[in-house]
Amino acid sequence: MEYAKTTSVITVQRNFRRQFEVDPPDKNSIKRWHTQLMETGCLCKGKSTGRPSHSEETVDRVRQSFLRSPMKSVRKASRELALPRSTVWDVLHKRLKFKAYKLTLVQALTENDKQLRTVFSVNMLEFLENDDFGDRIVFSDEATFHINGRVNRHNVRIWGSEHPRQIIEHVRDSPKLNVFAAICRRKLYGPFFFAERTVRGHSYLDMLENWLMPQLEEDSQDFIFQQDGAPPHFHNDVRWYLNEHLPQRWIGRTGRDDEALLKWPPRSPDMTPCDFFLWGFVKDRVFVPPLPRDLMELRERIREAFAAVTRDLLMRVWTEMDYRLDICRVTKGAHIESL
Repeated sequence: MEYAKTTSVITVQRNFRRQFEVDPPDKNSIKRWHTQLMETGCLCKGKSTGRPSHSEETVDRVRQSFLRSPMKSVRKASRELALPRSTVWDVLHKRLKFKAYKLTLVQALTENDKQLRTVFSVNMLEFLENDDFGDRIVFSDEATFHINGRVNRHNVRIWGSEHPRQIIEHVRDSPKLNVFAAICRRKLYGPFFFAERTVRGHSYLDMLENWLMPQLEEDSQDFIFQQDGAPPHFHNDVRWYLNEHLPQRWIGRTGRDDEALLKWPPRSPDMTPCDFFLWGFVKDRVFVPPLPRDLMELRERIREAFAAVTRDLLMRVWTEMDYRLDICRVTKGAHIESL
């Protein structure tokens, strides 16, 4: 098997996709099949007694419970129905064929967006063929943390046989922190807390000049800086600064005369490690009960979450980024989902 040769699930999935032009099996299936083959020499399915493991009454109780409240957790249903959590889980998956759908927030892509995403993915994959490029690139982004926790979209599940179209309300004007971070293969820079309630071009430029760039220049004289197309990043003074200090060494939204290495494709948060990894990782650790009481506690929780990011984790994130770029290339710029 390919996995026995490379011991890399990502490599197996990529080769499978290229050869058969369909989505590859998930990583758990690949590892399970490899283990079964090594232990038994066969991938044959074991015999079954044919008897249902759960009664029809149990199945119907679980069904009615989740039809009444599809956002209910398995743990809560287990308590209400006086059934083991494993039983509830088995009935949902194996008998009812229900799935736990995540609330995924994505921006609509135009055909031009998809073309730009495809071109960017192809160019990035070519650059990554050079051994040192992956070590040179530094991704950056901002996120807003509300003290009320808002909606942690990574943890919200809605059980059902079809994907829901769910709207969730949130409280306006709750106390919040605007946080900046930069991430490379070997290091995480941040968090940086903006003093302003709204980040604008000059406050963003001040952070670059006085906080981020000195750190990056201390670690390397040949780094490549990435930013997305947010309005503060496109400010004339910000782009002038990058053109002067990092000609052909920055990636972002560009004007006609800008000297960027690559143009960042619009509406593409799914292609930067800050969005597909970092902010979800941090928010999952910050917004745990009880929620922060004030901005000081919120700030401290964010710092602790950043400190939990290890170098080994960053290396795995870079492997994921390579995989996502390849997915974007193969799908001609479509959203990268369900990885």
